Amino acid sequence: MLARLDERPVAALPSEREAHEWLDVVARYRDPRLARSLLEIVVTFVPFVVFWAASYAALSVGWWLSLLLAIPAAGFLLRLFLIQHDCGHLSFFPTRAANDWVGRALGVLTLTPYDVWKRSHAIHHASSGNLDKRGTGDVYTLTVSEFRALSPLKRLGYRLYRHPFVMFGLGPFYVFFLQQRLPFGQMRDGWRPWISAMGTNLAILLASALMIYLIGFQAFVQVHVPIVLMAATTGIWLFYVQHQFEDTVWADTKNWSQQHAALYGSSFYDLPPPLSWFSANIGIHHVHHLYSRIPYYRLPEVLRDNPELTHIRRIGFLEGFKFVRLKLWDEERQKLVSFREAGV
Repeated sequence: MLARLDERPVAALPSEREAHEWLDVVARYRDPRLARSLLEIVVTFVPFVVFWAASYAALSVGWWLSLLLAIPAAGFLLRLFLIQHDCGHLSFFPTRAANDWVGRALGVLTLTPYDVWKRSHAIHHASSGNLDKRGTGDVYTLTVSEFRALSPLKRLGYRLYRHPFVMFGLGPFYVFFLQQRLPFGQMRDGWRPWISAMGTNLAILLASALMIYLIGFQAFVQVHVPIVLMAATTGIWLFYVQHQFEDTVWADTKNWSQQHAALYGSSFYDLPPPLSWFSANIGIHHVHHLYSRIPYYRLPEVLRDNPELTHIRRIGFLEGFKFVRLKLWDEERQKLVSFREAGV
């Protein structure tokens, strides 16, 4: 089991003032660099197209080879989603219009209605770690006492929801192919969410129809669906491990601080350099949550200039897989625990 917070002298919790003071430090890295942002799009989109085409061409040899080439294609698609993610935070380009329209265009490739996602993700950032504001843009987490109060049927439902096969198997398909086709959570918020969802759906339909016309339905499904599913599964895993670790932060509103929850309720998922590149440095999640306007390509600068941040909530690549067993927030012990540890 990982060490408890009070056993970590380097990463010991600072005062609220110290957590708040980090804002002024990291805010210096907020300005995007237009040339770098454009380069990031080119070095991500062009290889995605190349590997997608190679995966299609490989069908003439065998689907096994097509699936192998789908792996790097999925990596570049994941990176395109994370560019869209930065656009949603208005951090990728200097202007709002450039961020929004590039984000909307990328949403066609990532199957994600940009404006709907942008709003729900903003809510996630504004409420992460707040027990009273769960349920929007997060991995839903119950406390031990809440789970014990459920009926047997609802307990089963929560267990199934948190099962790895559902979370990382069925979940990615459900979220990206089904759930995101409608503006769930915003269906009564006027016409804008509907325009975003339906406009994205129409663009996806037209783009898919064109590709089916050019290469055929079977080939399109054999190539594109595995690429999307691999990218979606990896994306959901990254989102999971960045908040679902043992010594994360959850508190009710009166004991909750946005800055504290951002810095200490988000992990620094220290990935090997190639994986960090494909995931657009999203592993530096504690800094991202503290100040989301920093472009992803500047996050390593923050760690380089402020090495103290590398010791806060650091999780190694393989270490992250241990946290799949954690299911419930134990309010007494102030940590995530497994069903077995909770005695339920």
